[in-house]
Amino acid sequence: MPPFARNECVADTILITGGAGFIGCHLAKALLERGHRIRVLDALIEQVHGDTPRPLLPADVELIRGDVRDEAAVARALRSVDKVVHLAAEVGVGQSMYAVERYTSVNELGTAVLFQQLIAQPVQRVVVASSMSIYGEGLYRDADNLLHEDVTRGPRRPGQGWDPVDSQGRPLRPVPTPESKRPALASVYAIGKFAQERMTLTLAPAYGMEGVALRLWNAYGPGQALSNPYTGVLAIFAARLLHGQSPMIFEDGEQRRDFVHVRDVARAFVLALETPQAAGQVYNIGSGLNRSVAEVALSLAAAMGRPEIAPEITGKARSGDIRHNIPDIGKAEAELGYAASGDFTADLAELAEWVAAQQAEDRVQQARHELEARGLVA
Repeated sequence: MPPFARNECVADTILITGGAGFIGCHLAKALLERGHRIRVLDALIEQVHGDTPRPLLPADVELIRGDVRDEAAVARALRSVDKVVHLAAEVGVGQSMYAVERYTSVNELGTAVLFQQLIAQPVQRVVVASSMSIYGEGLYRDADNLLHEDVTRGPRRPGQGWDPVDSQGRPLRPVPTPESKRPALASVYAIGKFAQERMTLTLAPAYGMEGVALRLWNAYGPGQALSNPYTGVLAIFAARLLHGQSPMIFEDGEQRRDFVHVRDVARAFVLALETPQAAGQVYNIGSGLNRSVAEVALSLAAAMGRPEIAPEITGKARSGDIRHNIPDIGKAEAELGYAASGDFTADLAELAEWVAAQQAEDRVQQARHELEARGLVA
């Protein structure tokens, strides 16, 4: 994928809420290269950032330390801003199922506070980070070639497989999920992301602004918070491997996901900010390829020079998880001109090189104990 053409439009001042995080840092760099002025509002919470005062943000970025629920901080961050990218959120399906108040407060109340201030200080466009999690299970096709979009999995019985089946007990096959699929909110995290998305697409046009939502799949790449046991799965695996420990995988490891490099996610946000016809739209953002979680764990171990470390397959389910979910990215390709550019093997090697130079605390067992103590793993 060639680099963006030189931006010939007038430079905008763009606020990125939660912009000191993994995606935000990469996006800030991409937008600076486009000639924009960047301001970041971020609470710099310990679970994500540790004690790092200014994670990976470029020096030219203006950083305001503040909580997205703080009206005064949000009002200050919005002054003279042209566009907003709303990334601020608590992230983690498992943790959301017991830290309910915290996730609901940050993700839903925080978005409400942002829009309350945007009513007084409107901008041209707001692009919000939504999530694949709002779909619940992805789209499936049965043995008769019929589509199923309301697939759910009940409690698993002894001897039963992990994959969903139709009413006749026949296995269902996952197929790419389009934006038109009805939401099926299986976790508190999914509920909050859907609320963020709907507030953006409802309130922005009501006050003369444009709203766009990007439903992101599993982002990975250098810069993820390796000590956060609720971050992206590849960062969690990398932290385990860095300490010579096996990546821990729920169920049987054959659940399928799409892993998209952070550079492509940043590119998608730039396109969503600059493409006129994106206003009012929702887009899936992934790589267009899917892999089993176990396959990815083995590939990362090899890339990190630890091929002898096999993943730990727990054979247990985690409340709020889904089986398969892979994206149809055709709409983003057609309307935004989006295309994933990465080579997964080369990108894993890049990630492994970056991880080798990091220090990380392995908190995965602690997170597992938190879930098990609340009966959320069975």
